[in-house]
Amino acid sequence: MNTAPPILDAIFHQPVRTRLSLLLYRGEPSFSQLKALLSITDGNLDAHLKKLGAVGYLHSRMVIEGRPHTVYCLSESGAAAFREYLDCLEAMCATASSQKLTDP
Repeated sequence: MNTAPPILDAIFHQPVRTRLSLLLYRGEPSFSQLKALLSITDGNLDAHLKKLGAVGYLHSRMVIEGRPHTVYCLSESGAAAFREYLDCLEAMCATASSQKLTDP
């Protein structure tokens, strides 16, 4: 039986956004922390954050500790969608490692 592979969420399936989402899934980094950890420009990071925000996957809040700064995290729906994305990747890897490719 040949089943179609699961569909990956295109929002997360972009190299920088995958790494960004993992950081957001694990904590509440600031813009400057994200920029340094991902080694990307302000504009590039802003564009990726806007993509996540446009689909409701991102929360941000202002923190007043020392100098005021904004921290980011995945929203509840964003965290659930990212977990589903990771589960989908794991399932694809498990399937790939257990199946041989054959000629049609």
